[in-house]
Amino acid sequence: MQKIFTFLTLLIGCTILAQKPQKPNAVELYHQIEKLNFLGSVLYVAAHPDDENTRLISYLSNEKNARTGYLSLTRGDGGQNLIGPELRELLGVIRTQELIEARKIDGGEQLFSRANDFGFSKNPDETLQIWDKNQVLSDVIWAIRKFQPDVIINRFDHRSPGTTHGHHTSSAMLSLEAFDKTNDASVFPDQLKYAKTWQPKRIFFNTSWWFYGSKEKFDAADKTNLSKLQTGVYYKQFGKSNQEIAALSRSCHQSQGFGNTGTRGEEDEYLEFLKGESLKDKTNLFEGIDTTWNRVKNGKEIGTILENVQKNFDFKNPSASISELVKAFDLIQKLDDNHWKTIKSEEIKKIIAGCAGLYLEAVADNQEVASGSTVKVKLEAINRSNQKMNWNAVNTVPNSFTTLSTTELPNNKLVNKTIDLQITDEVDYTNPYYLKESGTDGMYVVNNQENIGKPDVIRQIKVTFLIEIDGVTIPFDRNVVYKYNDDVKGEVYQPLDVVPAVTSSIQEKVYIFPNNKEKAVTVKIKAGKDAVSGTIQFEIPQNWTVSPTSIPFSIPKKGEEQLAVFNVTPSKEASEIVLKSIISVDGKTFDKEKININYPHIFKQMVLKSAEAKAIKLNIKTKSEKIAYVMGAGDEIPKSLTQMGYEVTILKPEDISTERLQNFDVVMTGIRAYNVVTTLGFKQNILLDFVKNGKTMIVQYNTLDEFVTKDIAPFPIKISRDRVTEENAEVRFLAPNHPILNYPNKITQDDFKGWKQEQGLYYPSEWDKNFTPIISSNDKGEKPKDGAILVAKHGKGHYIYTGISFFRELPEGVAGAFRLLSNMIAIGK
Repeated sequence: MQKIFTFLTLLIGCTILAQKPQKPNAVELYHQIEKLNFLGSVLYVAAHPDDENTRLISYLSNEKNARTGYLSLTRGDGGQNLIGPELRELLGVIRTQELIEARKIDGGEQLFSRANDFGFSKNPDETLQIWDKNQVLSDVIWAIRKFQPDVIINRFDHRSPGTTHGHHTSSAMLSLEAFDKTNDASVFPDQLKYAKTWQPKRIFFNTSWWFYGSKEKFDAADKTNLSKLQTGVYYKQFGKSNQEIAALSRSCHQSQGFGNTGTRGEEDEYLEFLKGESLKDKTNLFEGIDTTWNRVKNGKEIGTILENVQKNFDFKNPSASISELVKAFDLIQKLDDNHWKTIKSEEIKKIIAGCAGLYLEAVADNQEVASGSTVKVKLEAINRSNQKMNWNAVNTVPNSFTTLSTTELPNNKLVNKTIDLQITDEVDYTNPYYLKESGTDGMYVVNNQENIGKPDVIRQIKVTFLIEIDGVTIPFDRNVVYKYNDDVKGEVYQPLDVVPAVTSSIQEKVYIFPNNKEKAVTVKIKAGKDAVSGTIQFEIPQNWTVSPTSIPFSIPKKGEEQLAVFNVTPSKEASEIVLKSIISVDGKTFDKEKININYPHIFKQMVLKSAEAKAIKLNIKTKSEKIAYVMGAGDEIPKSLTQMGYEVTILKPEDISTERLQNFDVVMTGIRAYNVVTTLGFKQNILLDFVKNGKTMIVQYNTLDEFVTKDIAPFPIKISRDRVTEENAEVRFLAPNHPILNYPNKITQDDFKGWKQEQGLYYPSEWDKNFTPIISSNDKGEKPKDGAILVAKHGKGHYIYTGISFFRELPEGVAGAFRLLSNMIAIGK
């Protein structure tokens, strides 16, 4: 029978994928059966979310039917965020979910290591030192032993250190080293309690013209060692090309601004053979590998049954295949090969449910439930086929509640049951498992070996429906979810989250104390269940004082909030402390802040962090400037400016006018504003006139992406990729007498200590003689970078362009960054 492909996910995109369960149609079911009959796998390896080649992943998964995984060594924590203010681990949570949604579209599976994306790295030596090479190598080998790929494909070249991101090169180097070691039982032997050694057949590098410098050079290159795959497939039954599928997958990376337009027509991907068993037929990556059911002992009979299911599949009546599928499922349970047994059991269960129109769901009556509470769960089961089946029982996890009454599931008759689930104190709070313990700059901590690499939040509350078909009992697992009807969006699904009985959050994450005066610090208390009462206090060093020492609270209803206000007085000397909120309820202590991350293109996420803020007694002088802040791609600098004592107004780009700007002393643009705020292109003359008339404009970094105007400054300036990634790199003063280094604060080398992740990025490499460079620094072994702060007199005012990463430093409470920025704001005073 002619191959038929379809992808429900392509019809609806990331936003809906993140909400609704899949309900496959007949053509999708046929495609799943094709994949069920293919026992081969490929692992694609790179460093970050958005590094993956979605064209190749889609081709391997949907044209070749291979089980295709993407191992991203990091979760993208060190990147930037175009859709909101989240950075670091919160951005990693977003990008993790974006990858999960992308795989739903291109058909791949997602894996990770424990490596933390600590930011841009210029060489693999630095990367592997900060990451802890041995741990990450262990994770790569663990991924290979668990996934058991026949073929590994690296996104990057292991032989070109220094030509790309150090994380990129490191991912390829580790993958190649793992290829040689993963079949050695003496390498990371503790893993063998949970997995077996494995040897992939071959490993490739997914090269392209980009790695050659130009298309012309690539066209002229010797391709003797390259395999060429024709990936420009057109899926007739769906009406989309492989490239269009890949573009939809790529477009899930919304936080990185990677919306992608699909293409059509012929397209090739090239793979350079690196190691293993070479190919005679360079178009067949699985040459020499039995990818049929004969691959596994006692698999022949299963293969015969499933070949007939595929051959005789009735698109008008998929349920006609159920009995044969159930026979195959029963035989799969008797296999000795646990690897393929586990994978194919899950695949065939989905197909059986789809062919029967069997819909099983467990819906809680609340989206959040506190430990120690009871939640009502509505169970729904409906069989929309003529296949006879019984609902024998339901098991719940983690408290192993079982119902044993058998219920017949006749065609299209909805059966509902409601059960009470007790959420014991032993159930973990919902939280990304890799964030539960404090890690290092380069590594997350995951002590449970079996959890390493899992992509998603590990949700403990599940229901297993035991469905009997033709005398075979099949367990169907479902996470307990919450759903509601939105008047605009319709049916909305969200995960069930287990929350603390009470959480708190300090209103600001950084408090600046420029003198000895006390400041009011507000804490928001939120109830995770009904009738919560207790006391809240601050954990604070003895040289600081807080009044009152504790505040009682009582919140009658779950979800309601109450504010508590403390007066904090700093130490007399300069110091930095952590303010920590501690709540006592019935003898128990609660110290977590609950952060919700809710974007329409990903599943709602909850993150629990320590309820704390940084308080800084800072020797800083500020003036009383009024600042207009024009947001760019998203940052939290306005909050920091307010903490410094400035009067800050978020100014919408469309509101920029000569009259409106008369109320301000300084205009400051957010990060990447000239890349993403189109309106600025029409307002630039007004802004430059603002400077010319005696005011100050501070423009923060922009990337090399297309600018909304070519005249981002009053004088010529050329943005480059120059950056200083070593946050402790020596800073040299090029203009030591310039006001920015002297007024109102004397800037010294100490002000550049304790910086986070990097000093700055996308520095200008060329500028007009009217600009004065203020500081210089560089990473080890590189030439000085002088474009971090450029100041030009324009008319009566001052224009400042800076690549300094204030968007990272201020929210982290880096004292020197506050002092430096206050001087920039005060220039001309």
